[in-house]
Amino acid sequence: MFDPETPPELETGRWFNSAEPLTLGRLKGKVVVVAAFQMHCPGCLNHALPQARRLAETFSDEEVAVIGLHTAFEDHDKETPEALAAFVEAHELAFPIAVDKANGSELPKTIAAYEIRGTPTVLLFDRQGRLRRHYLGLVDDVRLGAEIMALAIEARDAPREHAIAIERRLAATLVDPHHDHEGGCCGGDHHHHGHEHAEGGCCGGHSHHEQHDHRSGKEKAEGCGDPDCGCRH
Repeated sequence: MFDPETPPELETGRWFNSAEPLTLGRLKGKVVVVAAFQMHCPGCLNHALPQARRLAETFSDEEVAVIGLHTAFEDHDKETPEALAAFVEAHELAFPIAVDKANGSELPKTIAAYEIRGTPTVLLFDRQGRLRRHYLGLVDDVRLGAEIMALAIEARDAPREHAIAIERRLAATLVDPHHDHEGGCCGGDHHHHGHEHAEGGCCGGHSHHEQHDHRSGKEKAEGCGDPDCGCRH
């Protein structure tokens, strides 16, 4: 398990809609939304990619960076960079999109580093580069927008106490999400969770809309008295 305080860098190959590769290091100071997707995934086509487009159109790119991450772990013959180029043009996706770097016969490098279990997945980073959310499955627009706005309110150099206060307020205000199976998300046997593909359903995770405690050991030891406080994965 990686440390969400210093999460892995994005390891990418080809980029679309960006003159140069984007990294978490270069994007520090902004809230960063990474939408991991595959072209054949129903949940990505019907929900995650349109949502990423709406986020990119709603938030200033001076404050919030929205990135698509094409991470192909199934149907490699169809999920090629060349096919993605045509896909990006056909779907008129204008926000930056990267290809997860291949790793031979293993999982692509970024999906492996972040232990991503399927698509769509949303990674949400604060202005200091810390991973604050890791969602597998469909995330409601209102919820995600509220979380992005809350992180945008945090100052670039805000002390940890400010982040804790924001998390407490989010936990008190937002109802815990329930996973929406409609539209489907995609996983694969390589995830070793024993799930079968079901019509209209999801696979590649346990509850499919998980928020695991992603705080550091020090935070867990000290605590703030609120189980919903801190970074959630």
